[in-house]
Amino acid sequence: MSGLSYSSLRAGKKYWLTNFGDRYEFEILEVLTSQDFKLKDINTLETYQMSELTQYGKGPDFEIRELY
Repeated sequence: MSGLSYSSLRAGKKYWLTNFGDRYEFEILEVLTSQDFKLKDINTLETYQMSELTQYGKGPDFEIRELY
């Protein structure tokens, strides 16, 4: 696993995530648990949870990085 760990993610910050070839850009709205977050998609403004993005596992390309 590359990039940032879940423990370094913070509410109010913007990140991008790659998993199984899909890229997501989001802002963390709320920390729900140490492994789950409430997210707002930067492009569509849709809200969802991190667990929805990883419900089928973490692919070999799984990576989280901060957007600048």
